[in-house]
Amino acid sequence: MSAADGTRTGRPVRGQGIARPRVVLAAALLMASLAGLWMLYQVQPLPMSDIAVYRAEGQAASVGGDLYGFTVTKWALPATYPPFAAVLFIPTTWLSLGTLKVAAVLVNAVLLALLVHLSCKAAGLGKADRTAPVILAATALGLWLEPVFQTFVFGQVNLALTCLVLWDLSRPDGARLKGFATGIAAGIKLTPAIFAVYLLVTGRVKAAFTVLGGFLASALLGWLVLPAASIEFWTRRMFETGRVGKTWIVDNQSLQGLITRVLHDPEPGLLWAVPALLTAAAGLYAARRVYLRRGLDSWGVLCTAVTALLVSPISWSHHWVWCVPLLVALAARTRGHAGRRALLAAVTLVFTARTMWMIPHTGDLDLYFSWWQQPFAAPYPVLGLALLAAVFWWTRQTPGVSDAPCGRLPTPRVEQELSSGFRAG
Repeated sequence: MSAADGTRTGRPVRGQGIARPRVVLAAALLMASLAGLWMLYQVQPLPMSDIAVYRAEGQAASVGGDLYGFTVTKWALPATYPPFAAVLFIPTTWLSLGTLKVAAVLVNAVLLALLVHLSCKAAGLGKADRTAPVILAATALGLWLEPVFQTFVFGQVNLALTCLVLWDLSRPDGARLKGFATGIAAGIKLTPAIFAVYLLVTGRVKAAFTVLGGFLASALLGWLVLPAASIEFWTRRMFETGRVGKTWIVDNQSLQGLITRVLHDPEPGLLWAVPALLTAAAGLYAARRVYLRRGLDSWGVLCTAVTALLVSPISWSHHWVWCVPLLVALAARTRGHAGRRALLAAVTLVFTARTMWMIPHTGDLDLYFSWWQQPFAAPYPVLGLALLAAVFWWTRQTPGVSDAPCGRLPTPRVEQELSSGFRAG
């Protein structure tokens, strides 16, 4: 039998005999995970309220309705995204709401698998470490991370935007139109615009302006299709934070959410604005330093993402789907290090424990938490601040040659020449 038949001299090729069962087991685990989600839906129907808002936005865009004048669902949710997003949501009107909800679950499952794959590449894992069984199993388990699960619950677009940004920024510097997809993501949801600043402070001016170009292209398209709505959004609606939701509820896992609850003040003003500005500067500086001193673009991107989540006035818990590439990046560096494995377990626990939902928070109780409840009410901003502090400590000096992998210090330029993706986690 020939090698093309999968054998050599009558013996199976090493690894081939066990690869297929691993794929089957991993696929079965993913199916079981999705089945668990379906069973949960039977007990407690998933609201998927955001997908209803997207469909209403698409409807308003398709018929020229008042994009920012309607509310939908029993929670009276309004449109909050730029007009460009409403244009992209027009195809959602072609399906019934029930069919759209099923499609949203399936699409998000595919996007989660894609995000795991992109995260593995970004962390520098080779093909042997990002096989189909690994991707499928990680997808099955990743579904139950609180931010990911909440994305499924609400039918959100977080996974799509994270994939778009991660794919774009993982391309080598000099790649054609690198940054444009990130600009498109910013045109859908404004926060990805911070990655343009990251590219700028790390010396990649062309890519930074390409992000700006993608963002302006999205805004122009939105204006061409919905001129009145564009003027309304860019001159008024984008500044109405209260339109998005209450900043002090536990759902808000941003720095402002933490501060409002700690101060028991729903409008902290400068007591939030000043720390937010300092955090933005510190976070971007940490991202720049880990890129220049350690040659780790992947960690620069993660620091930037965490910074955006911290300083945004509102970062709902499902916005923290960046936990997926963060956990993969940590996992990629645990081999042979018990302490790092313990750190990975601790971070994973934070993103699965759901402590913000366990403490009593009905009504306005969020504003009256005692001191010991505060960390449980804001696990993600606490973790985000700790992450930035850890990166500062880790990059306090450039490592010597003996400290660098393979006896050398990886620089950004060498890093780009060695691979078309990010370097090791």
